[in-house]
Amino acid sequence: MQEIREILTEKFGENITLGAIDGLMPILNVPASEISNICRFLLNDPRCYFDSLSCLTGIDNGPEKATMEVIYNLYSIPYNKKIALKIEFPRNIADEPLPKVPSVSDIWHSANWAERETYDLLGIQFEGHPDLRRILMPSDWEGFPLRKDYLPQEIYHGITVKY
Repeated sequence: MQEIREILTEKFGENITLGAIDGLMPILNVPASEISNICRFLLNDPRCYFDSLSCLTGIDNGPEKATMEVIYNLYSIPYNKKIALKIEFPRNIADEPLPKVPSVSDIWHSANWAERETYDLLGIQFEGHPDLRRILMPSDWEGFPLRKDYLPQEIYHGITVKY
C-alpha cells in the first residue's frame, strides 16, 4: 500500500493520505475531485495496472457529520494486488442539490451498475455516468433508502409502505 501511495503522491501531490476502515483494511484517502484521474492512472500505469474494480460502495455519515463517502476496491489481476480508495465529500441537506462526484464508469465498466445502485440508495450523483437512473427502486420512488435521515413514504401507488 505504501508503494502505491508513493507513486500517487509523486503524480498527484501530498493530498493522498493513508488511512484504515475501522483499523482493519488499509485505504488511501484521495480528493473527490481527482478520483477519475487517479483511477485512470492506476489502470494505465504499468507499475500498478489495477485492471478490475471489485466493488464500489457509498456511505452516509449522517447529518451530524455532514459528509458522505464512496469507497473503491481495486484489484490488479497480473500483480495480485488489492487497494482501496476513499473519497469524502459534503452531504446535502433537505432541498439542496444532491452531492456530485466524478464517474469512473468509463474506466471500468463494472462501475456502471455500482454507481447506479449507489445513486439509487444514497442519492450520490456520478457526473459523466452514461445512464444514471434508479436500478433497484421504482423510478418514481421518493427519497434514498440508505440515507441516515430517510423517511419512507407512507403510501406508494395505493399500497401502504410505512406501518
